[in-house]
Amino acid sequence: MRTRLGLTATSAVLALSLAACGGEGAGGSGGAGSGGGAEDLTIGVSMPTQTSERWIADGNNVKEQLEAEGYSVDLQYAGDDIPTQSQQIDQMITEGADILVIAAIDGTALAGQLENAASNDIPVIAYDRLIRDSENVNFYVTFDNFAVGVAQGTALLTGLGVLNADGSAGTATGPFNIELFAGSLDDNNAFFFFNGAMSVLQPKIDDGTLVVKSNQTDIEQAAILRWQQETAQRRMEDLLTSTYNDGSRVDGVLSPYDGISRGIITALQNAGYGPTLDAANPMPIVTGQDAEIASVKLIADGVQSSTIFKDTRLLAEQAVAAAAAFAEGNEPEANDTETYDNGVKVVPSYLLPVETVFADNIQSVLVDSGYWTAEEVASGQSD
Repeated sequence: MRTRLGLTATSAVLALSLAACGGEGAGGSGGAGSGGGAEDLTIGVSMPTQTSERWIADGNNVKEQLEAEGYSVDLQYAGDDIPTQSQQIDQMITEGADILVIAAIDGTALAGQLENAASNDIPVIAYDRLIRDSENVNFYVTFDNFAVGVAQGTALLTGLGVLNADGSAGTATGPFNIELFAGSLDDNNAFFFFNGAMSVLQPKIDDGTLVVKSNQTDIEQAAILRWQQETAQRRMEDLLTSTYNDGSRVDGVLSPYDGISRGIITALQNAGYGPTLDAANPMPIVTGQDAEIASVKLIADGVQSSTIFKDTRLLAEQAVAAAAAFAEGNEPEANDTETYDNGVKVVPSYLLPVETVFADNIQSVLVDSGYWTAEEVASGQSD
């Protein structure tokens, strides 16, 4: 890829040759593919929102790790507003960003910005959310999103007792009433999460172990726009009113994200479920994702059943590694070159693994790793 960075590197070679003739010698400055150091490069980092602690952590992790390598960083949050994100990225390009790291609000809404970046020879790294319908996405760093869905579906079956913790068949046979929730349809990951979960749940629906009592089994019916907690609460309230007003109970809910989970749990508690999994009218099994501290406390307290932990520190590391590769005129290392077709091209990707968190492994997975402290888990608030 002949980027602006590559052209700068050519100029730097000439400059270094002249410097050597002038006597500066091998001790002169250099590096980062441009002949100057990383401090000569600016990385634009565009994050979708600050309403989720997950995205705040992502932004901070990426910024801190890039700055630790010597890069200048322009970090912007778009407040879940698509025009704002578009304007912020345009401004980053205008102000001379050398590389862009973008977590898109709407993966289909940035084609113009990416075309602008390409015309300015700026590599684009899609961060955790695939940017679609553009050939100008150079790399993608993310988690194995289908595996996230598989883990969520498996956690739901484990919570219901259909499976044991080791994956073997449990003693519970059902039938269990469940409801399905999905993420925002403008986020490509929502489809991977849902399809992964359904690969596990559909056979149990087909054999009658699970019953989706509302019959809302399509992702379009289950989707929650912008992943909003309040929207999820309203949908759960509507399901309870329309489908469970005959005295039947909800046994489990597939939730793709902790914020959605908390909205679902609020609706269930208001309807008389819980307050915990072992109450007289037990809280249904509710899954989640992102190990947000408020939900980790709910898991510790026996309210939410599980969450999927995606270590954003590792994701930030991969974003930094990809940026460094581009800065040096190289291609980043990919471990998947087949899965993520954005509608125009298959984007080379680096996928990270995930872990399922239940109450009994909060300490080993989240506290011992330093992701959360025991005090934060106890309070449900980050320091």
